[in-house]
Order: sequence, then structure tokens, then C-alpha cells
Amino acid sequence: MNKTKTQAPWAQWLAQVGPRFLPFADAASEDLPLSRLLRLSLFQISVGMAMVMLVGTLNRVMIVEMQVPATLVSFMVALPLLIAPLRAMIGFRSDNHRSQLGWRRVPYIWMGTLLQFGGFSIMPFALLVLSGAGQAHQAPAWVGLIGAAGAFLLVGLGMHTVQTAGLALATDLAPPESQPQVVGLMYVMQLLGMMASALILGHLLSDYSPGQLIRVVQAVAVVTLVLNVVALWKQEARSRLRKPGTPMEHSFVQAWQLFCDGPHTPRRLLAVGLGTMAFTMEDVLLEPYGGEILQLSVSTTTLLTATLALGGLMGFAWASRVLSRGTDAYRMAAWGAWVGVPAFICVIASAPLASLPVFALGVFLIGLGGGLFAHGTLTATMQLAPPEHIGLAMGAWGAVQATAAGLGMALGGLLRDAVALVSNSALGYSSVYGLEILLLLLTLWAVRPLQQPHGQARPVSL
Repeated sequence: MNKTKTQAPWAQWLAQVGPRFLPFADAASEDLPLSRLLRLSLFQISVGMAMVMLVGTLNRVMIVEMQVPATLVSFMVALPLLIAPLRAMIGFRSDNHRSQLGWRRVPYIWMGTLLQFGGFSIMPFALLVLSGAGQAHQAPAWVGLIGAAGAFLLVGLGMHTVQTAGLALATDLAPPESQPQVVGLMYVMQLLGMMASALILGHLLSDYSPGQLIRVVQAVAVVTLVLNVVALWKQEARSRLRKPGTPMEHSFVQAWQLFCDGPHTPRRLLAVGLGTMAFTMEDVLLEPYGGEILQLSVSTTTLLTATLALGGLMGFAWASRVLSRGTDAYRMAAWGAWVGVPAFICVIASAPLASLPVFALGVFLIGLGGGLFAHGTLTATMQLAPPEHIGLAMGAWGAVQATAAGLGMALGGLLRDAVALVSNSALGYSSVYGLEILLLLLTLWAVRPLQQPHGQARPVSL
């Protein structure tokens, strides 16, 4: 008894320190302890790792070391975006899955994991055939093209499936009052996974060779499998109500119509698309802008990318804390858009001022505003989704978000090149940032009717 009494103050102190210094420690609840929540969030690390492989590491390796034409590389990287609109269907299927085991989300997370594993397993060999490296030049070119396209499609489909079903499962498990913190934790884990993967994979492929490429990419396949299996282990309860033959209440078309008939649903999806595009058009332009216009070194522009990620992390942490106190989620999204306006003004002004601090401030604010906006819109989606359509709602949000991000990056590059062709590079970059300010103002217009009046609580679900 004495031993218990002496340990009690320490236990109380640890309980107080956790929520104070760990932004997402209070996301845990009695039914969803922090250890289980952190384990579930491992699927976001695998998604972040896959995003880095597709958009960053392999992009660079294919263009620089393997001498694959940039147009073909862009086509390969864009292939997973074709699958993004299917996320709504994936979410709906996970809502209504029937099996003898009685699971809804686990089969989809597992199938998505296998798709990622298969895509990464064949990817290095397909890329070597595509580039004609070594003895691979003996194979027909179309074999490498089809193999590489298939590998990118498999990884993209697996990534979208895992994230859609995983976020729906997190929503199923989390009590309504802790959903904002759960959202923040999930996306912070994705950002951490992206940052760690970029550093580790960049280091492992610094001395490029075909053999090293095969080892690294297949190691990513194994790590993805391990992370996702650990994440979903004993997370979802089984139900006898989900046995095969149990009729579904609605078809996908009927469920989608009910979803669209919800309050302001088209406007909510429009706001997600506009805001996401506004915060992603500059993704592939910030580092070239710093190097070409401000004459910054490679190491400096890399640090600026880390500054962008830091701003995103702080945005998610701040939004989680504020939303948990009852702040309206769409009001938080509007704050993110307001932060983005001066952010892009700072980036534009840094060129005539030739000021690195102004540029760094703008980059940080872009990350902060993007984090606030993404957290606000996803939390609102979770809160407004009826329990039987959580997967569909998560899928619709993810489909719009991923599609808008891909279109935004493509449009940003095209606009920059088109304006630079008739004028100069500085004006090309500034035109993109100016268009992003316009998109943010349109986002504020779209979000304004969605905000709840001060002091009015938002219903948990429709």
C-alpha cells in the first residue's frame, strides 16, 4: 500500500505532463489509449513514405541517374492521381463490407497494403528496363513502360485505399470530443513519415547503382507491410451483423445522393478543392524560386522545405488544441486561408527586396496556413459524417483533396513556364503566387456560409 501511495503522485505528474507538452497526448481516451492510437497511426507513416518515393526520391533518380525523359517521369508520377476520385467508392465499400470475419475497414487496409507491397516489389526492375540500364536494354521498351506504369498505379491505389479506410477506422474508434486531436495526430505522423523517409532514402540512394535501387525500393515494400500490419492488429471489433448476405441499406449511387443532399455538401467540397489547390500550386516551385530568383544554395532551399514542414506541424498541433475546445472547424479552415494570404505576399515581396528572412517567413506561414486549413476541413468532415457513411465522407474529402493537389501542382508549373516564356522567370513565379492569393480569397468566400455563429455548437453528425 505504501508503495502504491508513493507512486501515485508520479503517475499524476506524468498524466499532467503528457497533455501539456505533447500536443496530441489528450487525443487518447479510456477506450482508445495513446499506445493504441499511436500504433494505428503507423499506416500514415507508410503513406508518407510512399508519397516521398513517388514524388521525390524516384522522381529525382529517374531523371538524373536513369536519364528517363522528364515528360515520361511526370506522366508516371501523375498516374496515382487518376485513382484519387475512386476514394469515395473505396470509403463506401469499407462502410458496407460484408465478410464472415465481420470486419469493415481491416480488409481494405490489408488489400491496400498488398497493392503497395506488390507495386514496390516490381517497381525497381520495371524502372531499370524502362531506362535500358545494363542488360535491361535487351528487353523491349514497352515492357518497361507497362511495368513502370503498373507499379505506380498499384502503389497509388494501395496508398489511397489504406489512407481512406485507415482514417475511417480512426473515426470509428475515436469519441466525438477527441476527433480533432486524432485528425491532428494522424497527419502529423504522415508529415513525420515524409520527413524521415526523405532523409533516409536520400542518404541510401546518394551512391546510386541499379543494385542499390533494387535493395532500397524493396526494403520500402517490406517496411510498408510491417508498419501496416502492426497498425491494424486488433484495432477493429468484429460484428455478426456484417456476415455475407446481409443486405446493404443503400447502393453507392443512393448513398452518394444522400451525402450530396447534406447541408452545403457541394460548397464544402468546393472549399476543400479551392483551398487545397491554393496551398499546393507552389509545392514544386518554392525551391526553384529560391535558387533561381534569390540565388540560394541547395542546402539553404532544403532547409526552407523543412521550414514549410515545420509550419505544417505547428498548424496541426495548434488546430488540434483549439478545436478540442469547441471552436468551429470551418472557422479554423478560414483562419488557415487568412494566414495564407500574407504568406504568399511575403514570398512575392522577397524577390524585389532580395530578402531571405522575408522568403523564409512566407514559406513558414504557407505551411502553417495549409496545416490549419487541412485540419479544419477534415475535422468538419468527420464531425458531419453520419456513422454509417464515415468511409464515404472520408473518401470524398480525400478524393477532392488529392485531385485538387495534383491539378494545382500541374497548373502551377504550366503557368510559371508560360509566363516566363513571354516575360521573365520572376514574373512567372509571381503570377503563380498571385493566383494562389486569388484562390484563397475564393476559398474564404466558399467557407463563410459554412461557419457556425460564435457560441453555437456544431452537431456531431447528420
